[in-house]
Amino acid sequence: MRIITGKYGRRRFDVPASFSARPTTDLAKENLFNVISNLMDLEDAVGLDLFAGTGSISFELLSRGCSKVIAVEKNNNHAKFITKVAGLLKDENLTLIRGDVFKYLQTLSANRFDFIFADPPYALRELAQIPEIILEKDALKEGGIFVMEHPKEYDFSALPLFYDHREYGSVNFSIFFKEEEKKDA
Repeated sequence: MRIITGKYGRRRFDVPASFSARPTTDLAKENLFNVISNLMDLEDAVGLDLFAGTGSISFELLSRGCSKVIAVEKNNNHAKFITKVAGLLKDENLTLIRGDVFKYLQTLSANRFDFIFADPPYALRELAQIPEIILEKDALKEGGIFVMEHPKEYDFSALPLFYDHREYGSVNFSIFFKEEEKKDA
């Protein structure tokens, strides 16, 4: 796992071969963050990484200046790896929730995050429900972005706040953007 840029840029961490997580590729991650940086500034943003896996996205967010990142990961081995990397980086702005993403989503309150990323297992039966739940909970702050990584069979373009679809090899991202409301002068 490699952190692309920012204060931890170019740092590498060996992911155990036994991991079942499918980390977002460096190419896909780099291209995705180029799109995101054109829409928002991550400096001091609050992020949420669902199905955190190796923590790759969480650490990229922290490296790029997020003031707080919550990573939700159910797999105990993956959670231990995330804790280990956070310790090596000596970054205290990561909160790891060891538990079920769907239970965590039920606790969300409105307008809580600037950036949300979800990379569920592609075989997850409830995969299609994730964007609906996040949008229903109104979990994004104004100007916030939600990115859903998914197999090519899914099309989320009919959902509210849908902004763009990006494909990098076998990796597909649906991007949702909650534009800031214009204030009357």
